[in-house]
Amino acid sequence: MSALLRQIPANIPQDIRKIRIENSHLTELPRGSFENVSALEYLWLNFNNITVMHIKSLEYLPALQELRLQGNKLSSVPWTAFQDTPTLKILDLKHNRLDVLPEHALRYLPNLTYLDLSSNQLTIISRDVFYNWPVYQRSQRTEGQIEAISNAVLALHDNPWICDCRLRGFVQFIKSVGPPIILMNSYLTCSSPKFRTGKFFHEVELNNCMKPLTSALDTNLTVPAGLNITLTCFVEASPSPAVWWTYALKLLRAFNGALPVDTTSLCLSAVTTEPISEETVRSELLIPAARPADTGNYTCTAANFLGNTSVAINLRVVAPWASTTPRGWAPIAPAEPGAHVEVRIAKQTVYGITLEWFAAAAAAAEPGETWYTLLVGRYDAAQKDTIYIGPGVNTYSVTDLLPATKYEVCVAVRNQAPRKGQCVVFVTGSDVSQMEQREKLIHIVVIVCAMVLAVPAGMYACTAEALPGCLARCPRACPRRRRGGQAQAAGSKESTLDSIPAGSEDGLCRPEDIRGTRRPPAREEPGKTRPPHRNSADLY
Repeated sequence: MSALLRQIPANIPQDIRKIRIENSHLTELPRGSFENVSALEYLWLNFNNITVMHIKSLEYLPALQELRLQGNKLSSVPWTAFQDTPTLKILDLKHNRLDVLPEHALRYLPNLTYLDLSSNQLTIISRDVFYNWPVYQRSQRTEGQIEAISNAVLALHDNPWICDCRLRGFVQFIKSVGPPIILMNSYLTCSSPKFRTGKFFHEVELNNCMKPLTSALDTNLTVPAGLNITLTCFVEASPSPAVWWTYALKLLRAFNGALPVDTTSLCLSAVTTEPISEETVRSELLIPAARPADTGNYTCTAANFLGNTSVAINLRVVAPWASTTPRGWAPIAPAEPGAHVEVRIAKQTVYGITLEWFAAAAAAAEPGETWYTLLVGRYDAAQKDTIYIGPGVNTYSVTDLLPATKYEVCVAVRNQAPRKGQCVVFVTGSDVSQMEQREKLIHIVVIVCAMVLAVPAGMYACTAEALPGCLARCPRACPRRRRGGQAQAAGSKESTLDSIPAGSEDGLCRPEDIRGTRRPPAREEPGKTRPPHRNSADLY
């Protein structure tokens, strides 16, 4: 007892009939462990750390009657090893880690009168394990006869039984078993599934197993962008199946209650699966703030040991409005009164801008739940990129803009069309290198009152609210200028955007010009080349 033994001692006398080694450090039973003690009848090896038992570990023990291996760490037993112990009557394997009993497990234990498999990890057992047991077979042959048969005690309690269709035959065996087989504890209980937890075997009726059958209420869905979308499929199966979703070759599946994240297509997808009846489960895939990029086929697949089936749901996410003309937006729903957003350019960078917006009181009544929609693209583009901004965010940076290109950016409360004043129209300049040299940001040209202004430091946005009368007054207030000593033609209507250096006042309407006072023209730097001439009026 409590000896520091690492292996079975080799110098055991040959006439020893009983060996008891407990609370030691035995980790395995190798081949021929007791080949020198053929008279051994009782072997107790309880509460060791035995994890491996060789198939020939009981060789040369024809007289062995009792083997106790309680409280070890055996996850499997070589059941054919008992061919070498034909007289074995007591086998104690409780408090181990056995999780499987093969159908032939008891075939080589014909004289067993006590078998303890309690407190292991057994979940599913076939009734054929006991139908192949010689003790049970003899009891069936002699039923109704006078022949005396020794009772056999069987302990199977305290195992985590899974009470589904796979255990149906074993449950029927337990309900019908009787002498000479006696259950030490006949009140075996279910550990799973959840709706059967704690129920006794005699209280449950298990059905036959069934291959999964998947279905969906609607296999074609068209929804507006920005909404939370839930796709649902139903699965009938026994035993309970594993269910997962696939989209664009991506696996979407619940894992230990966590939410799987797919950064390629879905912003965040949540899969939940729950039983709604004994043989039916419901699986839901949540797509928050759906985008047009989420359009596609979503496949719900279910599988158990009998096979697998799937159902596909086609999802089409459409933008809440389409940009068909440069000036018009068609909303899918009427805008709420007062849901107005004021937008401005807060910052300029070398390759883009940063927008900032503020919602009116009516639109921002619940700022923690208000979503915004940004539409960004070329001014003349029929369709613009749609970007959905979550609650609590009021800035967004637009990058990778093309030079000398006219853009339009609109901001609106989600599911509403942008109103006047919620769009910014601007033109990117082409003289980027000079701006970088002067540590200025991107050269953005905008129009106010139909005048072309180069504003590298302070930005003005052209909106649809400019007064028409300003268009007639401004040309008269801007006298024609001479460049390089050559006068422009009197009827010329061209104005060159990109020929205006950053920070230059050439070509701008100044208050002094309006009052009739002029400043001397700026001198050109010797040897400096002008950017190529481009008619910016074409951009408008």
